[in-house]
Amino acid sequence: MSTQTLVMTIIPILLMVILSLGLIPLFIWMERRVSAMIQHRKGPNRCNIGGVRMGGVVQSIADVIKLLFKEEFYPGHITNRFIYLLAPAIVFIAAFLTFSVIPFADNVILGEQSYAMQALPIELGILWFVALSGIALYGIILAGWASHNKFGILGSLRASAQMISYEIAMGLAIISMILTYNSVHFNDMVDFQSQTFFGFIPAWGILIQPLAAIIFIVTVFAETNRAPFDVAEGESEIVAGFHTEYSAMKFALFFMGEYIAMNSGAAIIITIFLGGYHLPWVTTQMMLDNPQTLLISTMVGAALIFLSLIRWIYRNNRRNGVACHERYVEMKFFITALGVLLFIIEALLLWIYFQNTQGTLITSLVAVVQVTVFVIKLFIINTLFIVVRWTFPRFRYDQIQHLGWYILLPLALINIFITAFVVIL
Repeated sequence: MSTQTLVMTIIPILLMVILSLGLIPLFIWMERRVSAMIQHRKGPNRCNIGGVRMGGVVQSIADVIKLLFKEEFYPGHITNRFIYLLAPAIVFIAAFLTFSVIPFADNVILGEQSYAMQALPIELGILWFVALSGIALYGIILAGWASHNKFGILGSLRASAQMISYEIAMGLAIISMILTYNSVHFNDMVDFQSQTFFGFIPAWGILIQPLAAIIFIVTVFAETNRAPFDVAEGESEIVAGFHTEYSAMKFALFFMGEYIAMNSGAAIIITIFLGGYHLPWVTTQMMLDNPQTLLISTMVGAALIFLSLIRWIYRNNRRNGVACHERYVEMKFFITALGVLLFIIEALLLWIYFQNTQGTLITSLVAVVQVTVFVIKLFIINTLFIVVRWTFPRFRYDQIQHLGWYILLPLALINIFITAFVVIL
């Protein structure tokens, strides 16, 4: 294996690990800050390392350290110790592997070789997601059973009842999108969405199939077991449901699995319905054919993003319009770091422009831009997940069954018939 092939194999794997595992502390911070905004309070803003609070992210780091050093407790009444330990691993691994088939950018062509920007470059696409999301449910059911706890059993039963409520509607929504794209491969779906219809409207799945998009997004919320579909945990009713008897890193695997599942669900929604890594009206070939415009746009975009971050840091470290002296260290650290990073990015872009405007460097820059677009969309959809959690009350499991069988299922069937009729025409 050549060095180039090795590097292009490792990069998507690193992206998968960073976007699924590496961003968990940041998503926990987002969860806390957004919930604080909704509830009109400040959220975590006291933990710091040498005066640097990182906007509250240090609190998430402290939580990670706490879980790592907590005592591993094993209840004496568990049914089967092996299954008890296996259950959280199943949930975590299934959620983590779901992310492996997501394309973060278009195929990168270097010389005569084409490299897929997927950690696992297979063509199963959406079928891989359906298979692994079903496996994750087994982990929840086994956790409740192995715990030999009435609250755990109730949580597992609720998870099973929820699964049979939404999975049929989800499958039918997926079938309508497969009919539309004529493929199960994610890259084919994203390529289709790079087109336009009526000459100016982006051919994004959410615009072509709005009903399927609504059904799929609702069912993905249920798939992630997050509020308002968190009946399997139901803290106000059954303590913590299926993971009542879990602590330390065993609980952490369930906790991380939930955030990875949320992130994976957001990535699937982006890939199928929101154009994937594409900007509207901008295709990969268009960027390759206009290197100067690409470079100028990237430089301006990078400057605007970093200036916005600096402005946010400046405003976040002021109280009643006056800069807080005790937060000066953090302001100085972050503004300096962002300034240096911006300078490096702009210098690299200028070097690319003067060294090579047609070859490998421009191809790599296109991939970087597309990965950045994908990550921005990922944060937007994850913010939607968080806002929904802190806005709507929890459904009862019978209400979820009513929603799935009496509302989503008939709508999904009607949508399939309409889709098939249009495709045949």
